[in-house]
Amino acid sequence: MPALSPTMEAGNIAEWNVQEGTEVSGGDVLAQIETDKATVDFETTDDGYIAKILVPAGSQDVPVGTPLVVIATDADDIAAFKDYSGEAAAAPAPPAAAPAAAAPVPEASSAPVSTTMITVREALNTAMFEELERDEKVFIMGEEVAEYNGAYKITKGLWAKFGSDRVIDTPITEMGFTGMGVGAGLGGLRPIVEFMTWNFAMQSIDHIINSAAKARYMSGGQLGCPIVFRGPNGAAAAVGAQHSQCFGAWYSHCPGLFTLAPYNSRDAKGLLKAAIRDDNPVAFLEDEVSYGREFPMTDEEMSEDFILEIGKAHIEKEGTDITLIGYSRWVGVALDAAEELAKIGINAEVINLRSLRPLDTETIIKSVCKTNHVITVEGGWPQSGIGAEIIATIMETEAFDYLDAPVERICGADIPMPYTASLESQAIPQSHNVVNAAKRALNIQ
Repeated sequence: MPALSPTMEAGNIAEWNVQEGTEVSGGDVLAQIETDKATVDFETTDDGYIAKILVPAGSQDVPVGTPLVVIATDADDIAAFKDYSGEAAAAPAPPAAAPAAAAPVPEASSAPVSTTMITVREALNTAMFEELERDEKVFIMGEEVAEYNGAYKITKGLWAKFGSDRVIDTPITEMGFTGMGVGAGLGGLRPIVEFMTWNFAMQSIDHIINSAAKARYMSGGQLGCPIVFRGPNGAAAAVGAQHSQCFGAWYSHCPGLFTLAPYNSRDAKGLLKAAIRDDNPVAFLEDEVSYGREFPMTDEEMSEDFILEIGKAHIEKEGTDITLIGYSRWVGVALDAAEELAKIGINAEVINLRSLRPLDTETIIKSVCKTNHVITVEGGWPQSGIGAEIIATIMETEAFDYLDAPVERICGADIPMPYTASLESQAIPQSHNVVNAAKRALNIQ
């Protein structure tokens, strides 16, 4: 059973599209699987023959990782699986997660500290719980955020604790509930508006930009709109082009709107709490694939007083030879690349931007002046992207004089996101892309 969503723990076999003996090719739909969100096509990535269907149609609550079907490479091998039950198969694998990356060092000190492993999902949930308790003006609204505990379980338990006045289910109308949230913010409340995906926020961009982001300027400072727009942004896993777009460049383009993109659990909690307390509108771009990832958090970071300053990047790994700059889960890709580069004697510095607007140009410039080489890493498209903005910043400052090689951008492919998993992985940055770019920049064969 494949993990077809970050919160999926089990699925139902609605129907099989193939029979035993059927010849299949990569990309063919094998079955219809009901997840916790929708009925999804289950495709094969292999060519071969259906030798044995292990779980019949109509099966309910099949755990993720359970073997469903045997595909033989040769038709003559089908008979060998006639009585095969799958019981001898390997233990189910856990749901797919983002690539492992080197653990970030605590900001306050390099001395050993006790830590607790916390998922990004738990960190976001805790941040909202603490702010709901702290300030009665804070409330949450969006599709399925209340009784269903959120489409991605980020708001789990909040409705049970704070009730329908503070955690509000809305109809499926992004334009409608975003307008209501902006009105509440202008009226003195502190709304958190959850989008099931930032792709759907295109329906409400008029309210986000023209109503919220411009309110303070157009009122001569008389009106503020303390509101947080949050939800998953960018590529997830096999959800198609219309669910996979990164909006970091879109929203960071607009004055009056802070744009934040957390990488790990510390970022998620500290930045979300800061965003909720800020008197300006904030676009908070989360990563769906990272929701289930665990990161270490110190006791200080887990305390209810912990917040991070908006507009400050964090150096996840210090280095001397080349600077890798990323945001959101692509920081993890940069850290993986740095680990690979270390094996060949290259000491890479990795910057986690955290904040796309305001952008921490000071940290970027200092690092460039130290390493003299730069690569940017992002999941969005190359044209007019965050990498392009970073390069322009370097060109316009004293950092340009310190460059020993052109800056390279590692971005998402300049195409709509493919649905097929084998193509999707080629359309988003991988650590080997960063490693190869670093070798080019440093003239290493």
